[in-house]
Amino acid sequence: MNKQIKELTFRGMFLGAILTLIFTASNVYLGLKVGLTFSSSIPAVVIAVAVFSLFKSSNILENNMVQTQVSAAGTLSAVIFVLPGLFIVGYWNDFNLWQTFMLCFCGGVLGVLFTIPLRKAMVVESKLAYPEGIAAAEILKAVDKEKDMEKGSRAGLKEISLGALIAGLVSLCSNGFKLLVGESAVAFMASKMAFCFSMGYSLALLGAGYLIGLLASVALFIGIFLAWGILVPYFSAQSVFTDGSLSDFAFGIWKDKVRLIGTGIIATAALWTLFELSKSVFEGLKATFKRVNLSEEQTNDLKNKDLSFKTIVIFFVLMVLGLFVSFYSFVNEMELSFGLCLLFSSVGVLIAVLIGFFVAATCGYMAGLVGSSSSPISGIGIIGVIVSSFVVLLLIVSANLSNDPLMIKFAIALAIFITSAILATAAISNDNLQDLKTGYLVGASPFRQQIALIVGCFFGALAIAPVLELLYQAYGFVGSLPREGMDASAALAAPQANLMATLSQGIFNDDIDYTLIGFGVLLGIIIILLDKILRKLSKLALPPLAVGIGVYLPPAVSIPIVIGGLVAFLLRKKLQTQFKDKESIERKENKGILFASGLIVGESLVGVVIAIITVFSISNGGSENPLALSFLDAQFLNSELLSLVIFLGVVFYFIKRVLKRDKI
Repeated sequence: MNKQIKELTFRGMFLGAILTLIFTASNVYLGLKVGLTFSSSIPAVVIAVAVFSLFKSSNILENNMVQTQVSAAGTLSAVIFVLPGLFIVGYWNDFNLWQTFMLCFCGGVLGVLFTIPLRKAMVVESKLAYPEGIAAAEILKAVDKEKDMEKGSRAGLKEISLGALIAGLVSLCSNGFKLLVGESAVAFMASKMAFCFSMGYSLALLGAGYLIGLLASVALFIGIFLAWGILVPYFSAQSVFTDGSLSDFAFGIWKDKVRLIGTGIIATAALWTLFELSKSVFEGLKATFKRVNLSEEQTNDLKNKDLSFKTIVIFFVLMVLGLFVSFYSFVNEMELSFGLCLLFSSVGVLIAVLIGFFVAATCGYMAGLVGSSSSPISGIGIIGVIVSSFVVLLLIVSANLSNDPLMIKFAIALAIFITSAILATAAISNDNLQDLKTGYLVGASPFRQQIALIVGCFFGALAIAPVLELLYQAYGFVGSLPREGMDASAALAAPQANLMATLSQGIFNDDIDYTLIGFGVLLGIIIILLDKILRKLSKLALPPLAVGIGVYLPPAVSIPIVIGGLVAFLLRKKLQTQFKDKESIERKENKGILFASGLIVGESLVGVVIAIITVFSISNGGSENPLALSFLDAQFLNSELLSLVIFLGVVFYFIKRVLKRDKI
């Protein structure tokens, strides 16, 4: 029956392309702001079903293809965890758009290709959980089973739109019109120690906190307390505060000392998570590869048909060539000899492809084991940047170029460039098998899904480069501002990219305070032990990576996430007392998920639009705040109190909306 159903349609690919641009831009903005991305699968399913309900010929498989394309593109935005490091180390001043596109597209497609031979063994025959894949399949099947669910999907689209509208308006008033403040801070001295508390009012971060839940939010709060309740006061007591702003003094200590401790915690937590999964992954992959049969002839059964081996080889060769052209162009900017250009380019591609191949299966298996959202992609990035840095260091030492400061900066940049390609491959591998699991459960054709994934990589890569450039020129990154006189407090944190840059610079320059990083590693080990004890003695947990991020990020970014996680917890408790049936609770929770996703999308898209207007204004000699309503000088408008009231108002409206009984 499914042979007669249209799956990969023009209208589906067109809708997928539009949603890809929206969710990729949103993920890039959120990832740079706080170091988190969100899954676009469920919102994409809801939007696809709502839109296609206008057509009588729409079906479950067409809806599935849209979510496959969109989720691939959203996942590809994980390259922002590394690529901005090129600015932070001072190598790039603007994004090379075509190099960035080729890096993302070729790396992403390799991630798709590397996991195709594993589909049958890891998706069809294994008992891996694939939580996001199964959740998306259940929504698709529910919609297909009950026509009334189409009404529910339109209601879901309404939740996304309403959340986006509210967050977009607040963001416009704050970041555009400058009528609201984005954050506020309070600082005081006690016993010669500086204490500082700051609060942010970002609705996108509120939505992100709702999606990550209570456990991660509590761990984040513990990280905030560790940084600002213990470490900053301790180091401030050893420093002398003379004049100026006390909050600036506290933030200077956090930036120079405490963040390095956070770097040690994050690196330890990410590598531990990877190590903890390694045994299960190794055993699972060993069994998987025993079942893989590359010589198996293609079947005529569309439900079990992958891209042909010949097609995979052709795509592989094209993608490797594309990577080589991108790497050669990157290296050639140094105006080295042809031989050195060829050497650095070839080694870079070889590292990216080899490590990408090995991590593809690992990431795919981890996604099936713990889910894409919980898979430690940052651990892959850390391993990638360390391996790449040491290999490139070996090359420049062997070429007697290690005493040239310019070559050292180039070598650091090349290691980051290589790691970006590795992460693109890893991220798509992390998502690919999840999507194929959804397709398997709803009866989709694997080879058509694989085409949709490649199309998703194309549109995602197309969106990532210009969005990154716009956001950098408009806001800058922490550690790298494009122009003098910019507001450093508005810079995007880019936490993982800062971490990768710090690690790579430390390997080449040996100029990091390893004592602070070592102390962070020790704290990371202690947190891991506490997490193990909590898990053994109770149902509680202390995710070490979230604690490290709480130390590393400014509290103005972290506090709204903590509040979002608390809202998710309180709503779930209330729903469990208000409703007795599981179906009603899940329906209400999904309503919250969609509203929270809307908050993220709305603020992110307005942030991108403001960036476009700002860059256009600057390029024409205009203001860096072209939308600011400077004629409105009323003190109340631009006050912290008004911003706090609006933020809390949205929180209470969010809670009330989810708890509101549906009309029958």
